[in-house]
Amino acid sequence: MPTEDPNTPSSGRYEGREHVLPVRIYYEDTDFTGVVYHANYLRYFERGRSDALRAAGVSHTDLLSGDRPTAFTVVRMEIDFRRPARIDDALQVRTLYDRIRGPRMFIQQRLLRGGEVICEAQVEAACIDLSGRPARPSPRLLERLAPILNGTV
Repeated sequence: MPTEDPNTPSSGRYEGREHVLPVRIYYEDTDFTGVVYHANYLRYFERGRSDALRAAGVSHTDLLSGDRPTAFTVVRMEIDFRRPARIDDALQVRTLYDRIRGPRMFIQQRLLRGGEVICEAQVEAACIDLSGRPARPSPRLLERLAPILNGTV
């Protein structure tokens, strides 16, 4: 069994179709009261989406260096803040790539403290080419995400 390099940050893990990324709340994430500043939830969700792709075998570097370089842009995000996260909290970002339709990807995300949902987001991202035009996801990306989308993980 191969061992992981202890100097490489974890990309989290999959539990069925859902990707789980542990995050810790640091002082820099909070305001003077020790509560997480609202814009930082976007950063945790971005990390969750990126590491979900990485754990599925797709890196942003690979997408940019392929025959048809592509990237992602968030076109819509709906966030519901339920409870505040606080300094030193150990949280989980849970990410579910729900479906792909044309260049659009629909993603559900939750931020949990223990079993409690403290924030959730519905995200619509678009695959784009380097000129910013919508582009269909590459066959390699679709192949890597197929088990997650179809529930055959």
